[in-house]
Amino acid sequence: MIGQKTVYMYAGCAVPNEGLLTHRAFPEPEHPYRLPFERDRARIIHARAFRRLAGKTQVFTHRYSDHFRSRLTHTMEVAQIARTVARTLRLNEDLAEALGLVHDIGHPPFGHAGERALDEALSEHGLRFDHNLHALRIVEHFESRYAEFRGLNLTLGVREGIIKHSRDYSEAEYPELAEYLLDQRPPLEAQLIDLVDEIAYLTADLDDGFESKILSLDETRAGVRLFEQFYAPMRARYAGAENKLVVNEALKRVLNALVDDLIGETRRRVEKAGAKSLEDIRRARERLAGFSPQMQQLRMEAKRYLYAHLYNSPELAGDHKEAERVITDLFRAWVDDPKLLPASHAARIDKGKGEEGAPRVVADYIAGMTDHYILNHYEAWTSRKG
Repeated sequence: MIGQKTVYMYAGCAVPNEGLLTHRAFPEPEHPYRLPFERDRARIIHARAFRRLAGKTQVFTHRYSDHFRSRLTHTMEVAQIARTVARTLRLNEDLAEALGLVHDIGHPPFGHAGERALDEALSEHGLRFDHNLHALRIVEHFESRYAEFRGLNLTLGVREGIIKHSRDYSEAEYPELAEYLLDQRPPLEAQLIDLVDEIAYLTADLDDGFESKILSLDETRAGVRLFEQFYAPMRARYAGAENKLVVNEALKRVLNALVDDLIGETRRRVEKAGAKSLEDIRRARERLAGFSPQMQQLRMEAKRYLYAHLYNSPELAGDHKEAERVITDLFRAWVDDPKLLPASHAARIDKGKGEEGAPRVVADYIAGMTDHYILNHYEAWTSRKG
């Protein structure tokens, strides 16, 4: 039962019945004072792909203030909230934090606009771009830091969480993922990540949306009940305060309300299901982490509002079109002439290492770029073309 020292609380730590969660593809000796998920956390933080998140769009691109979230700062916020939730539910904090740190490592430049553009470009070749699966490719293949093995050699618990934290995959459709127990639910630490991700970006995007002046305070108060229920009393309490500070007080309470609800509802569902072990979590009829029906309704209302008034706003439309143009044009140019790629990437095609050919290799190359880096490539390419 959550909140007590059960076997599941210790899943992944140094106990006899830890199961498969700490299994690594390449056996390594135990560390004298760091547990497996602590080591994974460090490997993720030191990865080149993790560092590149600093140069990738969350919502606002390079044209806006440096105060707005990047993909990296968003990731750090997710990891911090994930650790708090895991600690309160007495789950494995290190596993939760590692999953929070790695959950967006597979995103391409230009945020979701860039991801859509890359997916559409690949679809012309019968392929798709899935940032979860790309993240798995990064940690298993593309990161090169060790002489003895390829990739980061992360534990099964972290690799499973990378692909299963936000959706389920069928073994029939993805037989190459069979080792990740696709017929079972992921551990609670992984189930929490997608929900914590939403908590982080809903509150952060409201904050950045106000700061950018794209979101109207009056319209948001009218359209987002979850915000208004905290803003109104904060405005009354701090009548003489600068409005920005009142908004901050409200957003802090919105975040706390979402976290409190996630913790309470997840605990309630676990207790109702009678889940007392990792095996119980895996065999549950549905995922046990979640929001209450009331909070889910408020969360979805806020999410719809952000899509309508921020993500799809006219102010950001130009950036989205630029992302589509840059990614589409470079993708087609490099697929048509792979010799334009760096030698290391072109070699994957020439030597047959790119199992799906030039389109997948080019997509891998683009996905690893920061916003600034791909824009430099685009400028150089258009100069040569002109």
